[in-house]
Amino acid sequence: MKRKNFWFILTILAASVIASRDLFKPGYFPMHDDMQAMRVLQMDKCIKDGQIPCRWVPDMGYGYGYPQFIYYSPLPYYVMEIFHLLGLSILDSVKAGFILSFFLSGLTMFILGKSLWGDLGGVVSSIFYIFAPYRASDVYTRGAVGEFWALLFMPLIFWSILKYIKDEKFRYFASMALSLAGLFITHNITSMIFIPVVCLWSFLLLWELKKWYLFPKIILGFVWGVTFAGFFIFPLIFERKFAHIETMFMGYFNYLAHFVSWRQLFTSTHWGFGSSELGPYDDLSFSIGVFHWLFSFLGTLVIFLTNKKEKFFKIIIFFFLIFLGSAFMTHQRSIFLWNKVPFLAYLQFPWRFLTLVVFSTSTLSGLIIYLVRNYHWKLFLTTIMIFGVIFLNAFYFRPKEWYNIDDDYKFSGDLWERQLTISIFDYLPIFAKMPPDKKAPELPEIIGGEGKILSYQKGSNWQKGKIIILTDEAKIKLPLFYFPGFKVWVDRKQSAIDFKNDLGLITLKLTRGEHEVFARLTKTFPRLIGDFLTVASLLLLIYLFFLRKNVFESKF
Repeated sequence: MKRKNFWFILTILAASVIASRDLFKPGYFPMHDDMQAMRVLQMDKCIKDGQIPCRWVPDMGYGYGYPQFIYYSPLPYYVMEIFHLLGLSILDSVKAGFILSFFLSGLTMFILGKSLWGDLGGVVSSIFYIFAPYRASDVYTRGAVGEFWALLFMPLIFWSILKYIKDEKFRYFASMALSLAGLFITHNITSMIFIPVVCLWSFLLLWELKKWYLFPKIILGFVWGVTFAGFFIFPLIFERKFAHIETMFMGYFNYLAHFVSWRQLFTSTHWGFGSSELGPYDDLSFSIGVFHWLFSFLGTLVIFLTNKKEKFFKIIIFFFLIFLGSAFMTHQRSIFLWNKVPFLAYLQFPWRFLTLVVFSTSTLSGLIIYLVRNYHWKLFLTTIMIFGVIFLNAFYFRPKEWYNIDDDYKFSGDLWERQLTISIFDYLPIFAKMPPDKKAPELPEIIGGEGKILSYQKGSNWQKGKIIILTDEAKIKLPLFYFPGFKVWVDRKQSAIDFKNDLGLITLKLTRGEHEVFARLTKTFPRLIGDFLTVASLLLLIYLFFLRKNVFESKF
């Protein structure tokens, strides 16, 4: 590593520590999406039970389980599980995940900013990226793990495409595919709004550098990214009809209630920890950040008025239009687009476009440093901008309250009951007509006939036990939602099952005598295909890296 880069990385690390300073304390803090620790716990149960990839979680849905990670992007939870396996508590693992993402996202923005504006411009873009006010809301108010982690991959995708089209080296092609896959398995919604921008970025660079012959390879890179993430993408697409996702767009989650005003975006200094509400009086900040929009406007204006022949002119205008367009999409004047483009309803909150605003304004902030030609003035302005944005925004990067609690407290008593039932309708299997109103029993229920449960165990995606039937026939209802892929074996022979009841629970018939019952979620065709594509893509990458290292340095 060059000594100069070491100091830049150390600066990014220091800024990340400042932004996450409270997360180093023991204890935990309240957040809107207070399911992050629970999801890590469920991931932990999957991993220790050998359910890899994790798809079905055992405790959610009031103990009946549901397909959380078929629909909910899992990558941040795998990372946080690594922290837990290394010895951190569940709560500390969640905090460590946030801390790590602060630093890594700052690092990826530095890589992109450096490739555009040079070292000093890159470090300015990085610090602005870390200290964008919306990112404080993501962590300390909303607890939006997926969206927060998605910001890590956005600069990396742009940088990989830029470097590949310029240099045509395979290593940048591989980086493009991996970073796209990272985004896909980190946050579905951010992927939906960012991929169109990625396509525009690719077209711009192909046009600007006159390399249209690379267009098929860019498409191939996108396809490789999809296959890397195949284990998640294929079940998500082909099995989405098997869960109650309609509640995610109704009532509070309808986009019509969550547009923001220009004042909230550009001039408001209000900072709250409340929720997003109808109208411009939310107790939640949607500020772009004064320094962010000011320097973006200033840098673009200078380039537009003085130097339209600048080699980055089209790129600068591109980022500026992404900034303006994304800000527009958060405002009610864009409602005609929201009404005409059906997939936008999946975003739930128009202000999610602030992820693109944060990305574009942070990138543009480094432009100011690039425009200054004298190195000493560059260094002076870099220092002023970094300290200025930290001083202006550091106050936002703190939780409202702090609780001195540990895992045992979080996962016991009333708090545990809340974790079992929170967002109970999310991803509830479609075969359940309604969510359960009480906790799943520990043992199966014998309905019709007589019998006795001799023993019973539950795993992450399986249940098994010994049951004795005292009548000619009896019907058994397992404490387990049915979902495609669930199979039941009785005395090691696959048994017919039924799930036509209000909760869609698995039921089966047993005859007189003692039986061994084993229920397990197996892999459907989309899951098998997705897993195969992911494994095949990884094996190909490993083969190329270890056996064909020269490929990474060669043109592709």
